[in-house]
Amino acid sequence: MNLVKTICAFLVVGVLAASCEKKEAVTTDMTDSSAAPMDTAVVVASPNIVEVASGNADFSTLVAAVKAAGLVETLSGDGPFTVFAPTNAAFDKLPAGTVDGLLKPESLDKLKSVLTYHVVAGKFDAAAVIDAINKNNGKYTVTTVQGGNIDLSLKGDKVMLTDANGGTAEVVMADVPASNGVIHAIDTVVMPK
Repeated sequence: MNLVKTICAFLVVGVLAASCEKKEAVTTDMTDSSAAPMDTAVVVASPNIVEVASGNADFSTLVAAVKAAGLVETLSGDGPFTVFAPTNAAFDKLPAGTVDGLLKPESLDKLKSVLTYHVVAGKFDAAAVIDAINKNNGKYTVTTVQGGNIDLSLKGDKVMLTDANGGTAEVVMADVPASNGVIHAIDTVVMPK
C-alpha cells in the first residue's frame, strides 16, 4: 500500500512539474503521430552498500565495525565498490575477544585496515569474478582498498578468497546489489599482513 501511495505521489509531483514548465503550442488533434510515447516508469533509488548491510541481520557485526571505524560515509559514497562482507558467523570464528579488541578506540587503525581489506574498487559481480579466475589459470589476484592483495580461486563452483596469511574464506552469497556496488557475503574474516 505504501508503494502505491509513493508512486501516486511521484505521479502528482510529475504532473505539477510538467504543468509549470515552458508552455508550448497545444494541439487538440488526437491523431498526432509525432508525439513521443510518455515514459511512466518511476525510478526509486536503491540503497547503498551500508544501507543494504544495515538492513540484513547477518551483517550486524560488520555494520557495527564500519560505524566504529568511521567508514560509513566512505562506503556510502559513489564507488563503485565490491565488498567481500563477513557475516556475523564469520566474525564469530575469530578468537575470543578479537572483535571487542578491534572495536576499541585505540585499535582504530587496525580496524580500518581489516575492514578496507575486504573492499575492492570497482563493481565485480560473480560472473566477472569467475571469468577473471578462469582467464588467469584458476587464480585471480585483486588489490584491496587497504592496499593488500587477495587471491580469488574456485573450489568446485564456489569462489574462494585466500588472504595474505594463507587464510581462506568462501563466498556464501553472491551478487547482493547496491546502488554503489555489489556485496558478496563470505564465511570467514580475511586478514591483511
